[in-house]
Amino acid sequence: MTPPTVLVADDDRSIRTVLTQALGRSGYQVRSTSNAATLWRWVEEGEGDLVITDVVMPDENGLDLIPRIRRVRPDLRVVVMSAQSTLLTAVKAAQRGAFEYLPKPFDLQELLAVVGRALAAPLPEALASPAAPRDAEEKLPLIGRSVAMQEIYRTIARLTTADLTVMINGESGTGKELVARALHDYGRRRGGPFVPINMAAIPRELIESELFGHERGAFTGATNRNVGRFEQANGGTLFLDEIGDMPPEAQTRLLRVLQEGEFTTVGGRQPVRANVRIIAATHRDLRQSIRQGSFREDLFYRLNVVPIRLPPLRERTEDIADLARHFLDRARADGLPAKSLDMPAIEALRGYRWPGNVRELENVMRRLAALCPDEVIGASVVRAELSDAEPPAPAEAASEGTPANEPLGRAVERHIRQFLSAYRDGIAPADMYDRVLAEVERPLIQMTLAATRGNQIKAAAMLGLNRNTLRKKIRDLEIPVVRGIA
Repeated sequence: MTPPTVLVADDDRSIRTVLTQALGRSGYQVRSTSNAATLWRWVEEGEGDLVITDVVMPDENGLDLIPRIRRVRPDLRVVVMSAQSTLLTAVKAAQRGAFEYLPKPFDLQELLAVVGRALAAPLPEALASPAAPRDAEEKLPLIGRSVAMQEIYRTIARLTTADLTVMINGESGTGKELVARALHDYGRRRGGPFVPINMAAIPRELIESELFGHERGAFTGATNRNVGRFEQANGGTLFLDEIGDMPPEAQTRLLRVLQEGEFTTVGGRQPVRANVRIIAATHRDLRQSIRQGSFREDLFYRLNVVPIRLPPLRERTEDIADLARHFLDRARADGLPAKSLDMPAIEALRGYRWPGNVRELENVMRRLAALCPDEVIGASVVRAELSDAEPPAPAEAASEGTPANEPLGRAVERHIRQFLSAYRDGIAPADMYDRVLAEVERPLIQMTLAATRGNQIKAAAMLGLNRNTLRKKIRDLEIPVVRGIA
């Protein structure tokens, strides 16, 4: 039996040599060339069982070859390699019909595995979807060439022809909404609306109305019919940000929508078809939330069809230089002075932990563009800026009580620092205000109730609260009423 023949096109002689040797050792026949014209001649003559091509070649872009190859040889798989390892490259490769995209430098064993899968894969039923709008050429929604980001690019590219539900997990500031928008903008629903909603930013009692809409008279104050986000996103994408903050009753209704494909408005009776794609995101560990009983397990598995984890910036420090330059360019486009960074400044940026992730880096770059008097920003300026923003060091074990000579404001600040250190290694959640307030409010009420031996009338008077308000806080904060403690 004749072994499969792999056609290799790359203008880099060393890459051609490495691929020829590796593929030959694996039992394949190999023909290699430095240009697109020779590759195209081989394809037209019916040679080869698989093509591996670079994107940038001296006579033609490798991506432009793919549709032509698909037309004359629809059974011929194409694997694309590129040093231009951006999201757009991955998306274009997928949309033009490439079997796989590999960023350079690539892992040789991974490439051999891709070759094996490509030769064994069944024939495609249809050509890839049309390319994305050309105005996307000037907009890179995601920046980074790290291994972690390359895998995200490849995942997004694979989803351009699918309509699957996606769950994005990542710390605050990592760019979860950017990924959601990229999935929409390069996907099959890009002609429809992209409708985001942040669960943590809406009062719990209003979430169902915001999602599903309400009828006139459905509740006090509902003077008109309200169109919910599901209806607004009809034919497009609904992005449910901070899904971990969705209250249980709304989780139940969302699960029914995902199961049955329809919903009813609050106060309504007629079912409405839900023609939307769902993309959810959270900074929480939802599996932990399931164990704690605050998130439905069946809803999690409905949403977690394709999980995408966004790494924090401290895990992809090789992307910091590209990101920083990008943000300086954006600041210049917004009218701020043109600035650049010298290499020691970039190293200083790489040495910082970035608790606020990419969002924090963008803010720092904009401040430096606006306030630094020098055209070239040096390391000393960067270090001074970052020293002001340095997150608190991990707190030592909490001491018993507050020192007698410590001012109240400083004691509260110390408590907040301890809270931040204990929460995800200093990464503040999106709802930090509510969480810190609850952390301070809960022990305050507990200690006051203990001091009054559980007498809520006396506790309310001491706190300066209405008794009904105190009762509501006890219920909302799930505070046990302790009696008999001095």
